[in-house]
Amino acid sequence: MSRIGKMPINLPSGVQVTIEPTEVIVKGPKGQLSEKIPYGIKVTQEDNQIMVQRLSDSKLHRSLHGLVRTLVSNMVVGVSDGFSKTLEIVGVGYRAMKKGNDLELAMGFSHPVTIKQLGGIEFEVPAPNRIIVKGANKQVVGEIAANIRSVRPPEPYKGKGIKYEGEHIRRKVGKTAK
Repeated sequence: MSRIGKMPINLPSGVQVTIEPTEVIVKGPKGQLSEKIPYGIKVTQEDNQIMVQRLSDSKLHRSLHGLVRTLVSNMVVGVSDGFSKTLEIVGVGYRAMKKGNDLELAMGFSHPVTIKQLGGIEFEVPAPNRIIVKGANKQVVGEIAANIRSVRPPEPYKGKGIKYEGEHIRRKVGKTAK
């Protein structure tokens, strides 16, 4: 049995779960999320806990057991607490600012780069060199943060660019003079 898949998911107060044969819908204070459930995986609710079970011991069902449990758990955490990723900008003249709901980045190009705010995602810019991406869906928050980082990834010589908070950049030695 999957160690992750057999663990129950505790429901916090204010979170409602609707279980259909092929879909799980989770509603909470931060929004609503849904996920398709593959054939062979059964999701049940008992009191304030959700259990994920597999119907057979085939290799496919064993591999999906822990995955489905983690996806449902991430939905429950997302609609109750939400997820966030923090990005740091390193470099002289590099900065971020909020324009309405969108994010505008000045990253040394001839033009500012605008990142549109998608549904359910919020941008916070507490300082010109820090960006916080918040939302209920963990996958979308990570994808938007990766898109922002890809505008100017950190380079290995001076470390300039956009990096995740706490990310370690492997530095290279530059040219040596004779």
